Amino acid sequence: MDPITKYHQENLETYIEYLHQMVDINSFTANPEGVNRLGEWTADLFAELGFTPIYIPSNNPRYGKHLFLVREGETKRNLSLISHLDTVFPPDEEIKNDFKWRIDGDRIYGPGTVDIKGGTVMIYMILKALRTLKPQIYNRINWQICLDASEEALSLDFSQHCLKRLNTETLGCLVFEGGHSADGMTSLVTSRKGRATFKVEVAGRAGHAGNAHHLGANAIVQLAYTIQKIANLTDYKRDLTFNVGVIRGGSVVNRVPHFAEAIVEMRVFSPQVFDEALSSMLSLGDVTDVTSQDGYSCEVRVQVLDKMAPWVSNSGTLKLFRTWQAVGDTLGMKVVQEARGGLSDGNPLSYHYPTIDGLGPVGANSHCSESSLDGSKEQEYVLISSFVPKATLNTYAIINLIYNNA
Repeated sequence: MDPITKYHQENLETYIEYLHQMVDINSFTANPEGVNRLGEWTADLFAELGFTPIYIPSNNPRYGKHLFLVREGETKRNLSLISHLDTVFPPDEEIKNDFKWRIDGDRIYGPGTVDIKGGTVMIYMILKALRTLKPQIYNRINWQICLDASEEALSLDFSQHCLKRLNTETLGCLVFEGGHSADGMTSLVTSRKGRATFKVEVAGRAGHAGNAHHLGANAIVQLAYTIQKIANLTDYKRDLTFNVGVIRGGSVVNRVPHFAEAIVEMRVFSPQVFDEALSSMLSLGDVTDVTSQDGYSCEVRVQVLDKMAPWVSNSGTLKLFRTWQAVGDTLGMKVVQEARGGLSDGNPLSYHYPTIDGLGPVGANSHCSESSLDGSKEQEYVLISSFVPKATLNTYAIINLIYNNA
């Protein structure tokens, strides 16, 4: 057994206990106290490795503080290791579904085990091994660990803070979202879909449902027509999807509703299709289908709430991937590329610096807290057996990356 694998294996029990302590802290995005408590716990953990914490409040006061852990090196070269503090599980959901730390064979169940607290533990494993076994490498680099307080809400302020702290000497942005493994292959994320969300608002005209139904312009009916048009924009051949996720409208049943709205999201890999789909969605505001008997037409308004461009695999990403792939070959691991539909903090960073994702341990069922006796529902889990092989791959790849850019 090589020394790095041996070191990871000898200390795995300690690392799993660190994960246990992290999972026991509820860090739901909208629980800023919990997010901040996890941030302080994480800062204390990495202090042993010489890291200094910097806390930056989120732009949204409903969220916790972003955490940047920094350690200066002997050169200007720097590496950014990226994770996040928040999860999608409110405290009452965890209690309702009895969703907590639980080990069953090779699986550890619990909120954030794979998304993404296991990834933060993976970062610690790598840096601890480098400091112990490769101190010259460890001391050469400026390390920056970036932990987003509101990644699950897709807040964009975190990436702006990251970019302010990076420069032309940045070797890469390494994102530790959970990894995938199938058929003996280890996949690393080299591209992700982009996403835009929209609010569709319909203004109609109220009317008495019994006495003046013909004078009302029903906003809900108009929204139903618009929703069908939105659904028809989905094009699986172009990996373009639209999802109408929320609908609101009306007040009482004996009134023709004067207002209705929907929240919609769009996802796609191609930047060109992304722009075309944005235009198609916005153009729906020009179309009216519902008009009252005296000629009053509903008005449709489409508003872009937020957008994040697709991460397209580029030369910087591919260079990092080839480094990991070559190390995988020497370790007997087949490393392949993965295009992932979900977003991460890698999306905005990939346009500025070499970026690779999926570096965390392997697990499944991210964002799921439910379970069922028939197994059709299963809670989020991470595989204990995935930590050491993935940490070994990442450690050697980072060593090669630093050596090749000395």
